[in-house]
Amino acid sequence: MTESTNQLPGTFVTFEGVDGSGKSTQTEALAGALTSRGYSILTSREPGGTPVAERIRDILLDPGVKSMAWSTEVLLYLASRAEHVASVLRPALERGEIVICDRFLDSTLAYQAFGRDGGNGDTASALRSIRKANELSTGGLGPELTFLLDLDPGEGLARTRDAGRVPDRLEGEGLAFLERVRAGFLQLAEEEPGRIVVVDGSRPPSDIAAEVLNLTLTHLRRK
Repeated sequence: MTESTNQLPGTFVTFEGVDGSGKSTQTEALAGALTSRGYSILTSREPGGTPVAERIRDILLDPGVKSMAWSTEVLLYLASRAEHVASVLRPALERGEIVICDRFLDSTLAYQAFGRDGGNGDTASALRSIRKANELSTGGLGPELTFLLDLDPGEGLARTRDAGRVPDRLEGEGLAFLERVRAGFLQLAEEEPGRIVVVDGSRPPSDIAAEVLNLTLTHLRRK
């Protein structure tokens, strides 16, 4: 578990979920709604968010990369995050902005620990290793509020196909892999109910956006 960013002037919100769950759509919707209310917003994504991190993203998601050691994959995600946090996220939070990010540590845990089964079948050890290494890449920075858009992975893959998008390297791992990822997300939500809000991702986007906005505004008022 990472520390929240409550000690910083800004507010850090993340969206998580399997591919096709609508994270990008909801990131944009929340950013627009908060901007219209006068808040200063920064949106970003992982892996990515800076030129260096985007280069790493290209490697990680390239469907042409057929094999990669588990530790290599994890460390590439954390290297991308280190650059992202240092160059974009922490400065924005120090300026008092609301940062909305499409994926963060929870995705690394869900995909690389649960989805990959820890690389060697030891998920518990993988979770500990990733969390410890993540401290180096983030300096303890983590989201205060996370929306987990829960969706059946099969529906997520169908949405990807319907959008005409070529599946990336992780989407191409197949349904069983993504079902483990979903189960991992839900376990993380059970462990941190005060931070992670599970939202039914099969509902109309407008309904989801309204719920997310209401919960975010409640969090901001409490803060």
